Amino acid sequence: MSIVARCFSPIQFHLSRLHLFLQLPLSFKNLMFLSTEAPPDKERVIDEDLKELFATIEDAPASNVNNNSAYIHKMCEAENLSNDKNISLTPNMCNAILVGASQKNDINLSCQVFKKSLLSSKSPSATSCLNFARAFTKVNDCKELLRFITEVSEINCSSTSLINRIIFAFAKSGQKDKALVIFDHLKRQNYSVDLITYNIVLDILGCIGHVDEMVDVFESMKDTSFDPDIVSYNTLINGLKKVGRFDMCNVYFKEMSENGIEPDLLTYTALIEGFGRSGNAEESLKCFREMKLKGVLPSIYIYRSLTDNLNKTGKVELAAQILEEMNSSSTCLAGPEDFKRKRRRKNT
Repeated sequence: MSIVARCFSPIQFHLSRLHLFLQLPLSFKNLMFLSTEAPPDKERVIDEDLKELFATIEDAPASNVNNNSAYIHKMCEAENLSNDKNISLTPNMCNAILVGASQKNDINLSCQVFKKSLLSSKSPSATSCLNFARAFTKVNDCKELLRFITEVSEINCSSTSLINRIIFAFAKSGQKDKALVIFDHLKRQNYSVDLITYNIVLDILGCIGHVDEMVDVFESMKDTSFDPDIVSYNTLINGLKKVGRFDMCNVYFKEMSENGIEPDLLTYTALIEGFGRSGNAEESLKCFREMKLKGVLPSIYIYRSLTDNLNKTGKVELAAQILEEMNSSSTCLAGPEDFKRKRRRKNT
């Protein structure tokens, strides 16, 4: 029995259904009767039929491809995709296969397809990285993942941006622990990392509340000659604020100013909220006045946070003044786009 025929029987696909969804060429039927040890001329026929099949899938609607992810998975697995240099995968085809592999938690197929994409002219996209990461969701042992990261780092001289996308993808897919394992592996093996790598890791550690590790990573970043930027400081201050380390928020706020980095809307938002939560209304007001002097527009969130905390500390009249100022300045407030712009820079 041929490889493809063996692959078809477990998933019980009918040719009529395949034609309905993928409009397969009739010549593909011939594949079911070819031996696994076909002579060169028949191997060439298989290769040509596969190319025609892949082209058909590429032109098919995305929903059709996704509906047949199991079929795509079996086809690629049967033909040993990683060793077939004659078949190239477009980004759409790559993503479709990665989706199918992730649904089956097939890390071997995911690695094969991802490497195939990596060796093509275009680096895998953020979507491809996310689909790749999802295949590891139920995998506890990181041995194969780190082996693959090592391989990627060695075959791609400019792999730092790709590795950053992979780390971010693992964090986004709910696998922050694996994202941190990748970072530790890169550091131990002396592979290239950059400021963006550190900023992503700082954000991960802040999200899971590991602020001591976050501070250690921040300090080690400076020791390795990377100068923290506004994203680094904002991420650190926001992470410290979340766990109530308001004293350290102030320390790093002063440090960033001493290093010539101007605080922005995100910085002041974290500080005003943090000082307010700690009952230090005076520091909140100080930050509020400072940001306006520097031309940073407050948001409605800052006004509400400030008035709420002033009311809690008994400064009712001052809270009323701030509220009146907010109402009179409603057309000159920072909006959601001011926050989104900074977030896009962080995730670049």
